[in-house]
Amino acid sequence: MNPSTTTRGAPSPSTASGPLDAVFSKISWRILPLLLMSYVIAYLDRVNIGYAQLQMKQTLPWDTTVYGLGAGIFFIGYFIFEVPSNMFLEKIGARKTLLRIMVCWGIVAAGMMFVQTPTQFYVLRFLLGAFEAGFFPGVILYFTYWYPSVRRGQVIAIFLSATTFASIIAGPLSGATLKYLDGVNGWHGWQWLFLSQGVPAVLLGVLVYLLLDDKPADAKWLSSSEKNLVQHALTHDVKDIESEGEGATHGKMLRDPRIWLLALAYFLMLGATYAIVFWLPTLVQSWGIKDMMQIGLLTAIPSVVGIVGMILMGRHSDKHHERRWHFATAVAIAAGGLGLTSMLQGNLVASLVAMSIASIGISSVTPLFFTLVSEYLAARVAAVGIAMISSLGNLGPAVTPYFNGLILKTTGSNAYALYMILVMYLLSGILLLATVRPARNAPQGAG
Repeated sequence: MNPSTTTRGAPSPSTASGPLDAVFSKISWRILPLLLMSYVIAYLDRVNIGYAQLQMKQTLPWDTTVYGLGAGIFFIGYFIFEVPSNMFLEKIGARKTLLRIMVCWGIVAAGMMFVQTPTQFYVLRFLLGAFEAGFFPGVILYFTYWYPSVRRGQVIAIFLSATTFASIIAGPLSGATLKYLDGVNGWHGWQWLFLSQGVPAVLLGVLVYLLLDDKPADAKWLSSSEKNLVQHALTHDVKDIESEGEGATHGKMLRDPRIWLLALAYFLMLGATYAIVFWLPTLVQSWGIKDMMQIGLLTAIPSVVGIVGMILMGRHSDKHHERRWHFATAVAIAAGGLGLTSMLQGNLVASLVAMSIASIGISSVTPLFFTLVSEYLAARVAAVGIAMISSLGNLGPAVTPYFNGLILKTTGSNAYALYMILVMYLLSGILLLATVRPARNAPQGAG
């Protein structure tokens, strides 16, 4: 059916653009703030080990590779349980799924405060990944129930800005917790860090269950006419890239080489991103900064620049209805900034400027990637497809922090680790360009 064709009794997009904008704005204000806050906490709980290890080494003097392996083992649990979680979401709905995910991960995240041995550390990191698995792909799937692809790019970018916002507050918040709560109630600062960033997940999970609805048809806060507008927009969708087609089945999807190539591109991109996230505090420390609070504040600077750059990149991508070359540009910016950082180490100001440039690309790649993936996958296989690409890609962060630790331990220099990350970004961009083609009927330059 032509996208401009209208159904009986349904307003056309051209005549209902004002009301349509209003209803999607209403939807966004209802569901995005809560999901964004939830993802901020999710991100903090998975990366706060990068800050906690700076102080844990003083009380739990494990080898550097132990922290690298523990950081990465989170993604093994994530990999195993991500697809089943999204399949379960289709059966029982988003509210119940997100409640289960968030309560369980919050309890485990807080329980990290009691680890005393590497084995305990590994087990809890694995469980954290297992329980959190399904949150991110579940939310991406959830967005496909509410938004057509032409609006989904902006929504995913806003949702994923949570990771950059979390990076902004992670440094100062974690640094302050480590410094000022150390010794309170006889607990170390790193113990307070895990507790204070784990409990909010439980509370937010309850709020998600109480305040969100599974699909627009279930929303009592939408009128019948508003529900019709949303349904019409979802039915008359126009995609910006060539998709696999609505005749897709799970079997065909598993035989589609592009699915596996997209997963590999995500593996490289996400592995590189989390290697930077986990080791950025250590990198800043190597520039001669020893105070925990100062390290936290300085690591927030690239994140502030990154969130601005991500918003601008997302707007430009939506305006021109183009994803592939925007993704390639983002990974090139990330790689270029990291290359500059490796050459400028020792100069604090110059290194921060270079990392800030890199952060523009690092922050932009994930929303661009999943907007593209959500358009490529057919609706009937989206739940499994999104989760499968995400779970396979999450094996990247399972291994790169460990190899990063080995490189740092072997060479004693951060430069070689940065080179590895730089190459991974560039390869992900090349792979995506070779894998996905633009849609023949995609509108170009539309505002």
